[in-house]
Amino acid sequence: MANSAQAKKRVRQAAKRRVHNMSLRSNARTHIKNVVKAIEAGDKKNAQELYAKMVPVIDSVANKGIFHKNKVARHKSRLNSKIKAMA
Repeated sequence: MANSAQAKKRVRQAAKRRVHNMSLRSNARTHIKNVVKAIEAGDKKNAQELYAKMVPVIDSVANKGIFHKNKVARHKSRLNSKIKAMA
């Protein structure tokens, strides 16, 4: 357990940041999931709209270091190709 005042403060800060990061991560995953569901449903127009909303959200999460930038790029690339491949 933390003994010094500095260590106690770091524990408090870490807990606060963890909760905030979990919220951002969950929001990003939800946006990704919504696009995937639209693609599976075969709704191209809705998928494109959801994709456009998803991109800034996951880019923001990548800039904050919650997701790796390559992971975000991979998701964007794969989802965009699936949307373009839809009839």
